[in-house]
Amino acid sequence: MAQPLLGVVASAVVMAVALGYIALFDFASFTGSVSFFMLGLIPMQIVMVVLWGANPRFASSLRQPLKGIVLTLVAIVAALVIMPIALWLVGEGVRPPGPIPSHFVVIVVPTTFYLAIMFGGWPFTSTIKNPIVAGFALLLAAYVITYVGFRLFFNYEFLQGAPVYLQSAPRGLFNGVNALVFYVTALAVMFLVLCFDLWPLTRSAALMKQPVLGIVWLAIAFAGAAVLMWITVAQMQMDPMIVLTRVTAPIIFGAIIVLNMVQNSLFQRMAQPVRGVLNTFAAVVFGVVLANFYGLVAQRVAGALPSGAPGYEYEIWLVNALLSVTFPFLVFYAACFGFWPLTRPTPSSGTPART
Repeated sequence: MAQPLLGVVASAVVMAVALGYIALFDFASFTGSVSFFMLGLIPMQIVMVVLWGANPRFASSLRQPLKGIVLTLVAIVAALVIMPIALWLVGEGVRPPGPIPSHFVVIVVPTTFYLAIMFGGWPFTSTIKNPIVAGFALLLAAYVITYVGFRLFFNYEFLQGAPVYLQSAPRGLFNGVNALVFYVTALAVMFLVLCFDLWPLTRSAALMKQPVLGIVWLAIAFAGAAVLMWITVAQMQMDPMIVLTRVTAPIIFGAIIVLNMVQNSLFQRMAQPVRGVLNTFAAVVFGVVLANFYGLVAQRVAGALPSGAPGYEYEIWLVNALLSVTFPFLVFYAACFGFWPLTRPTPSSGTPART
């Protein structure tokens, strides 16, 4: 089976499996401990796929599906080790995890993406010869950087008096929800830049060197997120949680379909920037359609969920269904299992996979 049909069929299969998995849990369990743990898988996934090319030395000689199973187990073991530490560090060890520690593990994901993709693993890959060690060093740095940013920029005083409030909660510069939506929206902008294959940055050799590329790309992502937040939240008076679930999450989800699942094959005959425009359009369409599809099946899977303030039950379920569960499922299947058994494996050169 060839692309883009391969990616479409694979996406449909994975989403069906993901929704079946989500249906196993009630709302409280799914949006609490289950999503918290699933989010812990993603940073390790990023390291494996981007830095190790989904082909680390310890798994390079294995055939599918054993190779995919081993890589999946590595991510699971990493999450089993890291998530209790994260819960103790920012959640006072309270179970099930509330919104404060959950926000922390959410924003670790963009940080890891920024380090691995925007900065290309710099400075870890340039100073550490062993790629396995470099990957784990980047993973540790992602959590440390996120923790510092979490303490400096996130503020949860608005939760004081609520059962989920923690005395150790950060009292940074910005409302915690607004900061969360901004940071994740910057990730969406990063994916849109990938839709353009980094055009027009590729036109300058000076910009394509690290850490210059990472700094410029991060600035673009933050600027794009700031513009989108200004339009939606400041001007249109949209609730940030609505922006997250109706705009940001669908863009990220759609971009994963376009870049990962169909492997950027939809408009490969087009030159940039036309290709990027069409990729962006496809990502938005796929993301919005699939987010609305998940919304339609939400009642069957999770029961009736109120939307909007004060609880945002529907929004919390939707964003976790899309990004905490289906997102890592898609990455596991496309990158770690190599679309097995829908396609036959080809000899790997160890080149990092597109993510």
